[in-house]
Amino acid sequence: MSSIEVIGGKQLKGELNIQGSKNAALPVIAATILNKGTTVLKNCPKILDVYHMVKILKELGCSTSWDGNTLYVDSRNAVVTAVPEESVTKMRSSILFLGSLLGRHKEVTIAYPGGCSIGKRPIDYHLKAIKKMNVTQEFIGDNDSMIHCYSDRILGAEIFLEFPSVGATQNVILTAVLSEGTTRIFNAAREPEVIEVCNYLIAAGAKISGKGTAFIEIEGVKQLHDVEFQLSSDRIVAGTYMAAVAAAGGDVVLLNTPNLHLESTVRALRRTGCVIETTENRIVIHSRQRLLPIDVLKTQPYPGFPTDMQSQLMSVLCLAEGESTIIEDIFESRFQNVNDLRKMGAIITLDNKQNKAIITGVRELQGAVVDAHDLRGGAALLIAGLAAKGKTIICDSTSIERGYEDICRDLSAIGAQTRYCSENAAG
Repeated sequence: MSSIEVIGGKQLKGELNIQGSKNAALPVIAATILNKGTTVLKNCPKILDVYHMVKILKELGCSTSWDGNTLYVDSRNAVVTAVPEESVTKMRSSILFLGSLLGRHKEVTIAYPGGCSIGKRPIDYHLKAIKKMNVTQEFIGDNDSMIHCYSDRILGAEIFLEFPSVGATQNVILTAVLSEGTTRIFNAAREPEVIEVCNYLIAAGAKISGKGTAFIEIEGVKQLHDVEFQLSSDRIVAGTYMAAVAAAGGDVVLLNTPNLHLESTVRALRRTGCVIETTENRIVIHSRQRLLPIDVLKTQPYPGFPTDMQSQLMSVLCLAEGESTIIEDIFESRFQNVNDLRKMGAIITLDNKQNKAIITGVRELQGAVVDAHDLRGGAALLIAGLAAKGKTIICDSTSIERGYEDICRDLSAIGAQTRYCSENAAG
């Protein structure tokens, strides 16, 4: 089990390139199944979640190879319709093969997905929507742990989502691309990662309109064609490194940033007193004084403040001069890092009924041995460690590697004192 050691108190200075987007790469990788040919994905991040998705592609019969950060996928021989249960339970995004395999083969067998323990995240929205497209669903296996979906003809339908679920929106799109007729999604998710999978599919020959709005229309086509596609940069990685500068202090330039999709994060950090300059694909952030509190910060579907940045902003607000309130409105278990922040001297009160955290800022955090319970919570503890006095050890840091190519490399490049270490070093 890997750990990360951080020696805090170093101001951050320098330049960083932002990697390709995890949350864009995962649905696009699943979507490559729909093309019976070759897909070239550029700017693809080399992270654990991507490696898991690529492993599933291979289990389904695809051939894959890497050239730097370019992923090649040949899906001509992808004839398998069942996703191995072990692969699915490792990560949440594997559920996207539900839509892509249905779209290609009109049949799929898949288990309930795994991933971070940040909440229940049921797939009821996915199944309810796809059922309207003339898809029969059966629950099989021990405790009905597997889902078998099939159809003789996948038909376009009008689908009203009760909640603008990103995964459900993506799965409906993947199912509908090669269907008969037209599918209309009402209350669709507007997140950049939905736009990205639409952009990829359109480049491959799909007919999709309304991307980025709450109404998406997909007109089924007979087939897709080979395509080269460049993934956008990761808005959450960029936001994480901005939060690191806010907490530790310093002056950093971030390159290849998706500024259009970072507006809510930039607004939140400006409220803490950070000076942020944005130009096309470039952000400069300065943090040189005691941070200001935020009266209320509430997570919301895009374009609101992203739940994937909530943990990182909590670490920042632990150092603000005053009281801040965070309301987590997306996932009910996003506050798992609170006890670890308390070990470091943070003052946080939880209201579990309202899923609310009240943070009373302290002047200084102290290094401690803490545990990364999930991807973003782990990154948040690393941010706290950068600002803390002394040494912090983040145990079980593998979860961080699910979304960051090499977070120690990146932070060290701008002056942080951080390194990977063995479990024994943490003891």
